[in-house]
Amino acid sequence: MSEISIQETLGSAITRALNAAVAAGTLPAEISIPAEITLDRPKNRDHGDYATSIALVLAKPAGLAPRDVATIIQTQLLADTELHGVLKAVDIAGPGFLNLTLDTASQAEILNLILSAGKTFGHGKVLDGIKINLEFISANPTGPLHLGHTRWAAVGDALGRLLSAAGAEVTREFYINDRGNQMDLFGQSLRAAALGQPTPENGYHGGYIQDLAATVKSAHPEFLNLDEESGNAAFRDAGYALQLAQQQSVLNTFRTHFDIWFSEKSLYENNFFNHCLDRLREQGHVFEDGGATWLRTTDFGDDKDRVMIKSDGAFAYFASDSAYYISKRERGFDVLIYMLGADHHGYVNRLKAIAACAGDDPSYNIDVLIGQLVKIMEGGEEIKLSKRAGTIITLEELVEKVGVDAARYTLIRYPVETPMIMDVDLLRSRTNENPVYYVQYAHARICAVLRNAADLGIAYGLPALNPSLLTHERERELMGALAEFPRIVAHAASLREPHRIARYVEELAGIYHRFYADCRVLPMGDEAPSDLHSARATLCQATAQVIANALDLLGVEAPEKM
Repeated sequence: MSEISIQETLGSAITRALNAAVAAGTLPAEISIPAEITLDRPKNRDHGDYATSIALVLAKPAGLAPRDVATIIQTQLLADTELHGVLKAVDIAGPGFLNLTLDTASQAEILNLILSAGKTFGHGKVLDGIKINLEFISANPTGPLHLGHTRWAAVGDALGRLLSAAGAEVTREFYINDRGNQMDLFGQSLRAAALGQPTPENGYHGGYIQDLAATVKSAHPEFLNLDEESGNAAFRDAGYALQLAQQQSVLNTFRTHFDIWFSEKSLYENNFFNHCLDRLREQGHVFEDGGATWLRTTDFGDDKDRVMIKSDGAFAYFASDSAYYISKRERGFDVLIYMLGADHHGYVNRLKAIAACAGDDPSYNIDVLIGQLVKIMEGGEEIKLSKRAGTIITLEELVEKVGVDAARYTLIRYPVETPMIMDVDLLRSRTNENPVYYVQYAHARICAVLRNAADLGIAYGLPALNPSLLTHERERELMGALAEFPRIVAHAASLREPHRIARYVEELAGIYHRFYADCRVLPMGDEAPSDLHSARATLCQATAQVIANALDLLGVEAPEKM
């Protein structure tokens, strides 16, 4: 069992049992044996280490009572020589549940798996070979990243780590909205600020505009002597470079990194858009009407067809959406994940329609996630205004208030489709009510225990482990929770739900604290260190590794001291 998880071992054994029963004629050949056997961790530890409802699932197709099917599986499992030394008991409960209890040494094998794999424990191959493009921030280079971007900066980065851990080849992409009227207004606003003129109508405000204008003016005083059109363009381009660099710097501080910074403008360079239009036309979904060029997205569930080129020859925003999709596919990505803001629900069907119009399978090649809004509370009141941007609070200001770890962890631990509230006062507190503190403290506490163990001369690690000694209920509960981590990672990656990692590690921290309260790890007084102390210290070491691995998937540090 050194190379596969205990869940996989048991799942494979149940599959063998079912196939053996079919071969023996005790189960009919017509039943469809699932490709994967679902195993759950019972909340009541009297119900074994793992439980499965497979007998209830197969009862009707087999034409038998669920308990009869469970008895057939039980008989086969108990006769399986590959499970000798692995399974201690197979019990039937209720209407036909199978409860599996592991042999003590077998359950402790998880410690060998964890400590041998180290930082890669939990990684798997459920998405092996799949090339994923993960686009999780789309922003104008005209101002600081705001709170909406911040949620995706945390969740998107965590999702990228999670998908990579599940075996996918992930490319993280930032989409720069650097085309259109907003860029011209940005340039006009900067030039006006540099010249001491009023901000143009619909222009950009806030202290950051004054700062950018002053920086550009200092570096390029000659821009002030240009005519209005040339001056606006010069300030626009210089401001663009500065603001994009600022966004990149803030994201880097937030531990969010991108492989590609993709410019929307590039979609219209070197005839690329016309190439994309030709590809869509070849599929038969492009048509002309009223002097405009359209994509017939209603063929694939969109509520209306979409204009790509307006009758005056201008490109509609949908033109960029279409060309960007094709760009990603032509760059070799199998699955495109779009992470969009709360006001983008209407984009789901149109993006999937683009995939279908391009001849792809929208149920596989594209995945659109919508994130809901975030509110920040401080002192019992919602914070709405930014000191620097003049509008809503920025990513940079949030980090200044609570720190990178607290901000990232809190933004990730909730499902993205639900609105959330961040309580600044709670996130600054060092109490168990603060989730990130609770988890980080568990890791720091274990590190302190291991330092003390070393000082007392207690050997720990695999060479010092006697797994047969770990028989206490709290020890078994903790080892069972550790064994769940690879399954949690695979499941969270497949569902695109990194919050499951946060909730898992919080539960693991609670289980560890209960173990620590009931199972003395270090000797007291003049008590001599024993093999049991070594085994428990090794269990602590494995727990610290899993907590650190989980936090790493979230981009959160696992401190050794607090």
